[in-house]
Amino acid sequence: MEKAVGGKNLFGHSIGILILESQFPRIQGDIGNATTWDFPVLYKVIEKATPDIVVRKGDRRLLDYFIKGAQELEREGVQAITTGCGFLAMFQQQMASAVNVPVFTSSLMQVPMVYLMLKQSQKVGIITIYSKSLAEKHLSAVGVDKVPHIIVGTEGEEEFTRVILDDEIELDVEKSRDELIKVAKRMILNHPDVGAIVLECTNMPPYAAAIQKETGLPIFDIYTLVNMVYQAVARKDFPVS
Repeated sequence: MEKAVGGKNLFGHSIGILILESQFPRIQGDIGNATTWDFPVLYKVIEKATPDIVVRKGDRRLLDYFIKGAQELEREGVQAITTGCGFLAMFQQQMASAVNVPVFTSSLMQVPMVYLMLKQSQKVGIITIYSKSLAEKHLSAVGVDKVPHIIVGTEGEEEFTRVILDDEIELDVEKSRDELIKVAKRMILNHPDVGAIVLECTNMPPYAAAIQKETGLPIFDIYTLVNMVYQAVARKDFPVS
């Protein structure tokens, strides 16, 4: 006899996502667009954690809110938890210690792994939404400081960073795509030893394919990381032939 066990309200979600409070457009590919994923995810919005407060201000007082959110997602039955902003890498150790399921706060956690894939003479290129704020507290928390890397930001361009961090309601997608490509190509021109790119920002995956087409490099982001973790916590069963 097969039996089903309840005890919670929602079922079928393996990945929980702590999302920032925002109103900017979340197009397909963005972490906050549910159609980005080929599997169910469970979102929880962290109130008052706006893009500006998390990225530009780096307010550590938000930690308690993110821990509470992670614990609530765990109670709802998720098998792993991520966040809607790569700058939350600064909370990686505290959040991972607060729950009993894996926590991966930032796509930057892939940087040490990506470096191991490259020649020793190569570096990992990091594209961030705001390089002025991406600091030691973020990098050291996820091991980025231990590997050769180059960081460039999109804050010098006109559209993408402004719309996301100022939480505007309209986004020029084509202009944002062109900006990301421009920044990536400039990084490679100035640093030809970059062997792969990691996109810090969880709003950048919609442009990853275009960046790869223009640069020819492997592109890692929160999309690649979430999919990897999902495959780890919701393993496919292979039939014995």
